[in-house]
Amino acid sequence: MTLTPRIYLASTSPRRRELLRQIGINFDVLTFRAGERGEDADVDETPLPDEAVERYVERLALAKAQAGMRRVLWRKLLPHPVLAADTTLEVDGEIVGKPREAAEAHAILERLSGRRHRVLTAVAMSDGERTRSRLSVSEVAFRTLSEHDIRRYIATGEPFDKAGAYGIQGHAAIFIEEIRGSYSGIMGLPLFETAALLEIFGHPVL
Repeated sequence: MTLTPRIYLASTSPRRRELLRQIGINFDVLTFRAGERGEDADVDETPLPDEAVERYVERLALAKAQAGMRRVLWRKLLPHPVLAADTTLEVDGEIVGKPREAAEAHAILERLSGRRHRVLTAVAMSDGERTRSRLSVSEVAFRTLSEHDIRRYIATGEPFDKAGAYGIQGHAAIFIEEIRGSYSGIMGLPLFETAALLEIFGHPVL
């Protein structure tokens, strides 16, 4: 018997779907029609002047949740809350997003090599009347990467849909010496913060 989903996930990320299933959340992915760009449709991801990375990632998650709820209302879907998230990296105070091409991925990985960086993921929920968010901040230490490491990793194709040009749950796990914070947050959906939001919106995990 199929259960009616309790929330919508405004993300096409397979990692976020996997994490929601891990904690037993019943959800539908909020799909987008032809001409729409995906989870970030209607959301300008350009950082504001002098915007702190914490504020940036939380602002985007809130905007994505609100954009998803607008679609729910416009399409007259069942009135379930919308969950959205945004992940970015910070190195030397600068926001590092998803690489668009191999050369950009190479430059990002060279920058991460042999040092620490922060991964920030904000998660937000909206039910049309209220929108709330939570922020997860983690620190990741990379070992020194050789040119061979970087080229072989780019050849896997993993860097191109991930903030910071790597996925902790993939081949890049061998690059990581230490993490401080939330493993699920680094993957793209911090489960502690997500569960807190679900509780606020009347959908306790346990």
